[in-house]
Amino acid sequence: MMKQGIHGSDNTSPLQSKTSPDKSETVPGGDPTHLPITVVAGTGSGSGSVTGHARGRNKLTLFPLIFLIFFEVAGGPYGAEPAVQAGGPLLALIGFLVFPFVWAVPESLVTAELSTAMPGNGGYVVWVNRAFGPFAGSLMGTWKYVCSAIGAAAFPALCSDYLTRVAPAVSRGGGRVATIVTFNVALTLLNYTGLSVVGWTAVALGLAALSPFLLMVGAALPKVRPRRWGATAGDKDWKLLLNTLFWNLNGWDSVSTMAGEVDRPGRTFPAALVSAVCMASLGYVLPLMAATGTIDAPPEAWGDGYFADAAGLIAGKWLKYWTEVGAVLSSIGLYSSSMSSAAYLLAGMADLGHLPSLFAARAPTFDTPWVSITVTGAIALGMSFLSFDSIVAVTNFLYSLGMLLEFAAFVWLRARRPDLPRPYRVPMGTAGVAAMCAVPSVFLMLVMAVAGWKVCVASAAFTGAGVVVYYVMAFGKARGCFKFGRAEGGQYEGC
Repeated sequence: MMKQGIHGSDNTSPLQSKTSPDKSETVPGGDPTHLPITVVAGTGSGSGSVTGHARGRNKLTLFPLIFLIFFEVAGGPYGAEPAVQAGGPLLALIGFLVFPFVWAVPESLVTAELSTAMPGNGGYVVWVNRAFGPFAGSLMGTWKYVCSAIGAAAFPALCSDYLTRVAPAVSRGGGRVATIVTFNVALTLLNYTGLSVVGWTAVALGLAALSPFLLMVGAALPKVRPRRWGATAGDKDWKLLLNTLFWNLNGWDSVSTMAGEVDRPGRTFPAALVSAVCMASLGYVLPLMAATGTIDAPPEAWGDGYFADAAGLIAGKWLKYWTEVGAVLSSIGLYSSSMSSAAYLLAGMADLGHLPSLFAARAPTFDTPWVSITVTGAIALGMSFLSFDSIVAVTNFLYSLGMLLEFAAFVWLRARRPDLPRPYRVPMGTAGVAAMCAVPSVFLMLVMAVAGWKVCVASAAFTGAGVVVYYVMAFGKARGCFKFGRAEGGQYEGC
């Protein structure tokens, strides 16, 4: 299972960048409930800096950022098949048509506003820290880091699973281990080279991963029978349907952890988000319409990887193999983008003083947080051998907790800090954004309500670990055990 027309007032798209006059705001570092950051918004650019790490040659520009967001969320329709298995073509199509507006658009709008207002590495940790203080910020970092790092662990195993269709030797034993380790090490090294390289690699991988579906849709057009779209599964699995939709369309805020590496974030973020929302949504709906409208396959046939079989039935074995290759390339892009998000989250937490400054250490050649990348790669490798279903269930629960806190921070900052410079602003008042966040919040609580007791126990354990990390770090500051850094660039021993 893979990861994955908005209108505003005054003829302005809600995700279209808005500029503001030259403003700067310095937030004192002495107040523990506020971030020690400096936010600068320039005329027409919305550029800003918190840590100033990103150098010109390594900054993310619009096109690579679009594809990084695409891979943070979707990576193509690979993995959407269980939605058809759980509810049939009708419910799957309704889900992928409606869910982006219920979930993806509100999350993208929140990300666009807060990433441009506080464009530093750490993303949602910065926002929650600013709204509710360091404890909430640290806990948010734990939840989202677990989601990113452990979620990334699913993709090397998925890559191996797809490769077994053409190379059975990698399905078990030493061959499988070697494939997963090689996948992990190669993409960890890619992340050392910087987000500009990672971003343009994502562009190439995205175009290659989507190409077989463009061909499949074209080949299916003369064969589509719309009546087939109305079929439903006899024994519906609502839990599987819900988790499949959520897994394939969450993560829009993940790229915010790399905001300090983005060129002109005030303009780039909103434009990249609206482009990625459209690309991801169409990337699910069009292939599903083509395959379900062309093939009379029962819902139970739609297991993971069925898109490759569907492509073969529609156009021939050559497209089946091409789709399987695309799935491998999509896994590579998904893993690379998830690792980048998780690694820059650790670096951002170190910049904020939640973690020792070692995690913010930059490589001299590429100016990348090499310690955070190494740690994240090691964790993802260790988790790559776990059950995929277990990974999805736990990350969905923790992601829901984090998003509830993120929505609360967004509304709180709107109500309590209306003067905060916002190069992009969601065109609604405080009541409007509260209502906007309420709808996906209900969905988040539904996802948590259907989780099994094992998922709840595992999530509670990770949350407890996050609390322990916060107090261990506080103890280390008080005793001078670790060296911590401030966002202004200085370092301090202890508190």
